Amino acid sequence: MIRPTLLAAFIGAAVLSAVPAAADDALLLGVSKDWTAYSSGSGADKTCYAMSKPRSTDPKKLKRDAAYFLITDWPSRKTRSEPEAVPGFQYKDGSTVTAQVGGASFEFFTQNDGSAGAAWIRKRADEIKLVEAMKTGQSLVVSGTSKRGKVVKDTYSLAGLQDALDAIHKACGM
Repeated sequence: MIRPTLLAAFIGAAVLSAVPAAADDALLLGVSKDWTAYSSGSGADKTCYAMSKPRSTDPKKLKRDAAYFLITDWPSRKTRSEPEAVPGFQYKDGSTVTAQVGGASFEFFTQNDGSAGAAWIRKRADEIKLVEAMKTGQSLVVSGTSKRGKVVKDTYSLAGLQDALDAIHKACGM
């Protein structure tokens, strides 16, 4: 699981990496359809991640920061393909998030850090199952409840995911 202190750094890197002139901290590994692969840091601090923005959101008009779904490799922790949802808002305290691919559903726990929220899969064994389902699925639907009580559903395209995962695994030697 990503430590809360690293959450802000990841969100910052993700936002900054969208602007080429400011992408000093994140190295673009490649773009494949709806997914982008990056690496950040070096040595024991190196991480590699694939990320995507939602293709659709319900409700459509929602005031929030940018939302992302990330899959991260952490070589120093020997962690490969850790999924994370970054909604662009704080989640309701104690709430859960659901990620669905086809008929498969996975539960995430939530954590807020400052004004940002994030969610990670509850069971480590489900991380592998979720990523495998994503590799063969068409879309990922992430549903969670905001601190204000709104249920938000973000739908992500899974087109290009396999290539992005290949890039991060190669860059991080995993």
